[in-house]
Amino acid sequence: MATLQKIRNRGPLVVLVVGLALFAFVAGDVWKVFQPHQNSQDAGKVNGKTLSAMDYQQMVEEYTNIAQMRYGMTSLSDEMMTNVKDQAWQTYVNNQLLQAEAEKLGLQVTDAELQYVINNGAHPLLMQTPFVNQQTGRFDKDMLKMFLAEYAKMNPAQLPAETVEYYTKMANYWKYTEQALKDALLAEKYQNLLTKSIISNPVSAEMSFKGRTEETEVSLVAVPYSSIADKDVEITDKDLKALYDKKKEQYKQLVETRNVKYVDVKILPSDADRQAVQKDVTEFAGQLRETTDYVAFVRSTNSVVPFSEVPVSEKALPNDVALRLDSVAATGVVGPYYNQADDSYNVFKVIENVNVADSVQFRQIQVAAATAEKTEALADSVFQAIKAGANFEEVAKKYGQTGTASWISSQAWEGSAVDGESAVYINKLLSQPVNELTKLKVGQVYVILDVLAKKNVQNKYKVAIVKLPVTFSKETYNKAYNAFSQFVAQNTTLQDLEKNAENSGYTLIPREDMSSADNYVAGIRSTKEALRWIFGAKEGQVSPLYECGDNDHLLVVALEKVNKKGYRDMALVKEELRAELLRDKKAALLMDKMKGFKTLAQAQGMKDAVNDTVKHITFSAPAFISVTRASEPAINGVASKLAVNKVSAPIKGYAGVYMIQILNRAKTAETFDAKAEQYQQNMTNARLASQFIGDLYRKANVEDKRYLFF
Repeated sequence: MATLQKIRNRGPLVVLVVGLALFAFVAGDVWKVFQPHQNSQDAGKVNGKTLSAMDYQQMVEEYTNIAQMRYGMTSLSDEMMTNVKDQAWQTYVNNQLLQAEAEKLGLQVTDAELQYVINNGAHPLLMQTPFVNQQTGRFDKDMLKMFLAEYAKMNPAQLPAETVEYYTKMANYWKYTEQALKDALLAEKYQNLLTKSIISNPVSAEMSFKGRTEETEVSLVAVPYSSIADKDVEITDKDLKALYDKKKEQYKQLVETRNVKYVDVKILPSDADRQAVQKDVTEFAGQLRETTDYVAFVRSTNSVVPFSEVPVSEKALPNDVALRLDSVAATGVVGPYYNQADDSYNVFKVIENVNVADSVQFRQIQVAAATAEKTEALADSVFQAIKAGANFEEVAKKYGQTGTASWISSQAWEGSAVDGESAVYINKLLSQPVNELTKLKVGQVYVILDVLAKKNVQNKYKVAIVKLPVTFSKETYNKAYNAFSQFVAQNTTLQDLEKNAENSGYTLIPREDMSSADNYVAGIRSTKEALRWIFGAKEGQVSPLYECGDNDHLLVVALEKVNKKGYRDMALVKEELRAELLRDKKAALLMDKMKGFKTLAQAQGMKDAVNDTVKHITFSAPAFISVTRASEPAINGVASKLAVNKVSAPIKGYAGVYMIQILNRAKTAETFDAKAEQYQQNMTNARLASQFIGDLYRKANVEDKRYLFF
């Protein structure tokens, strides 16, 4: 009792302590999301400026909303989300690099310049907005102005929540487009500045024209490097070091990377799993013949093809279903059957086959009030007023809407599970006669619907499809997991994996130069945890077992080597250096033997020599030599300068040593146009200048730490 009384007396203190403990527990879990590593809260850094994980997450959310608006989706696939995350990061990096340069040079995009481009309406970014006139196919600034005016005076309290949400998303989309347009214009200014610094002139234009239009025919003899055995060429460590030092800048890497080896186990269905799926689909075939509630039935089967209560075109159906539409029986049921293309068992039933328009032009007014009764009464009043001759758009404006006509096509709904009120609405659009007014209840609101035109009438189908891919069972998964788990537990070092993987029935796969910017390990989805492990591990360590992919992969990774930022270790490029030295030393040996040769016949007498005739050689494009199967730009340079009938000295190539004799030289029928040629050169210069972001990136200190969080 005394103890209980003490607790009562100290009740507020206990509550405070417990409350703080709970907060610490919850906050600790939340903090782990943003701080999986100590003292690390940044998603990245560009030129010393950090981007916090939270700011990056906000950027990703913004880009996600934009992508959903652009593609008309409510959610994005994993692949699309990966692209969105990379786009958000790359845009941030590019803008940081460009803005730093622009600030040094005093470059900027004024509001007047931005408005001029918007009014002109020709910029490609504007064509990706919702403000494109469907009749002209061009950006319509008047549509934009009308929307912005309506959005500015919009009263959210007087409009349905769906309308407010739509207008808000449209406004955010335009805000994003406006900023993206400003960034693009600044980049164009910077690129133009670089392009104008590389000026073409009549002399270079004439040289370029000659190099492109003067064609040479040559006879040649090639002595391939394969004529000398590798063992007959001595390559010392000193040779390797000298070549490495010469090419060192080529081996500079901007980010730290990892060399790993991994075992990936793809779990596949067993024969028993396959038979079970076939049995299920056979049973569903019988049920499909009897059911009338197709929405509930298809959902209950776990079919990967959702049921749509709206008829769709053949192209919206799975290919195996579309190909079998002509063989539909009297019951409308086809199957069960196996489709090898997607490894699935199938059965489907054609419920309806109708001719409907693929595109509908309509206008509408959404009507809502405080209660259901008032909403219905108001809808009746609006409906009767318009039927009596009231102007549709004027009435719409009274309720904060435009009432303007718009087109909608089947692309907006085909391929989705359309049922319930959405299906009622779309089916009404498809079935309602042109120039007929309808009052339609959709959810808690009424829609006054006016269909103005229809086009592209075609045959469409309402089909209930049961498509079940063959998947592995829980028993199959457990068997694979237990076997692999035992293997991982018994092989805890890289050396163990290398020694025992093959004997255990697994393949150890190497992967070099993995960077923290990689989204997946081994190209497998849901491997972020494995990626984090790789960049926190020590050489020789083996990771835990990861369950990844679509829960159909088991993965273990071993870290082989850490490649530090900076110059790559010579040992990592040793074989590349050796191959180049072999070629150089063989070329020196062959050219020494060919010293003093004056005719092709002399070269022809060498071991393994081959001969060929090559036509249409120009200075501007590497000559392809079929007998050595190599492109040899060195031959182009010599051929363009050598006189007709003359024989060249030995020429060092990529595949062998060559001697050539000029047989003929001629010009194409093309006539020289100095202005046109200079224009082409300027276009080439512009393409070169467009690579400026890569050059700025190499100079900047860019750190990508997104893998720690996302």
